[in-house]
Amino acid sequence: MYKRMLVMLIAATLFFGAIFGYKAVGNHFMNQFFDTMPMPAASITAAKVSADEWQPFVSAIGSFAAVNSTELTTEASGIISSILFDNGAIIKRGQLMLKLDDSVDQADLQRLLAAEQQAKLEQQRFEVLFRDKSISELELLRRQSEAAQASAAVASQRARIAQKTIIAPFDGVAGLRQVSLGQLLSGGTPVVSLQSLDPIYLNFTLPEQQLANITQGQRLTVSVDAYADKAFSGEITAIAPGVRESSRSIEVQATFANPHQQLRPGMFARVQMDTGEQQNVLLVPQTAIQFNPYGNSVFVIREQDGSLTAHQRFVRTGQTRGDLIAIEQGLELGEQVATSGLLKLRNGAAVKISENGRAQPSAELNPTPDNQ
Repeated sequence: MYKRMLVMLIAATLFFGAIFGYKAVGNHFMNQFFDTMPMPAASITAAKVSADEWQPFVSAIGSFAAVNSTELTTEASGIISSILFDNGAIIKRGQLMLKLDDSVDQADLQRLLAAEQQAKLEQQRFEVLFRDKSISELELLRRQSEAAQASAAVASQRARIAQKTIIAPFDGVAGLRQVSLGQLLSGGTPVVSLQSLDPIYLNFTLPEQQLANITQGQRLTVSVDAYADKAFSGEITAIAPGVRESSRSIEVQATFANPHQQLRPGMFARVQMDTGEQQNVLLVPQTAIQFNPYGNSVFVIREQDGSLTAHQRFVRTGQTRGDLIAIEQGLELGEQVATSGLLKLRNGAAVKISENGRAQPSAELNPTPDNQ
């Protein structure tokens, strides 16, 4: 009985061993076939490394702000009796813009003027009496004090009346008024905004690394969405003395002449400043770059034994302009790099360059895409 069981175990072992052995041998030859099977050439587009002269520049975004801007209001309360400006009107410094009803205050002023005149006449009479030694010096000083108090009361009343008017503190453009004739206006209530538009400030920030590239008086150009086909020129007039710790950026202010008032406070602007001398740079289309956390790379196309192969190479990239990107290190002038189909490539893969012009990605310095 034991002998029969031993024979069965040996037979089962041989049977299953043959099955697993056959499977292992089959997998081995299958893997060897796939490892040595020639891969079809990947269809790609390619471009040669070119050279050009680029002017280094710094770009940023900012917002315009008025040199002078305020919400005009009165210090005193009262009924609005006159509005002496139009919405959006050009205002001159010193121009009377609004008056509150001051009839009661004017009447009080007349009373105080009469009291002042009486006090001054009394002062003059007592000065004559003092010269005649008919009164003491103390009496004269008392009358002089009363006259001075009367004059001060007149000045105070005139100042109170002035608080019921709005005088333009600077040249500018009025906004939309927020009050109406006959309205009871409380002191401090906004009446209208006034902003000076010529010249105008542009405020923007730059990374602290760019601090060495900017100076006061440096020229710069900006573009705004309202005038897409026009560039505006200004100059840096102020650089903040400190760097923001939260963002490691520095605040910069430029001033622009604005005689036609095309630039308005709050407008978004794109800033560009030239820095340094022109430099020779190597260029490739941006589509040729594989951007990775561990480093950017390209696939360089080489010819070996009559066939083309792609070889990955790490590069150091610089500024981008349009569809092109500058290569600071890793490529030579005239080398050919893959510009599309990068996901199909691996190091040493066979490739063929497509002759289809439509498949070639755009590689223009100033692209003008069709928005239709």
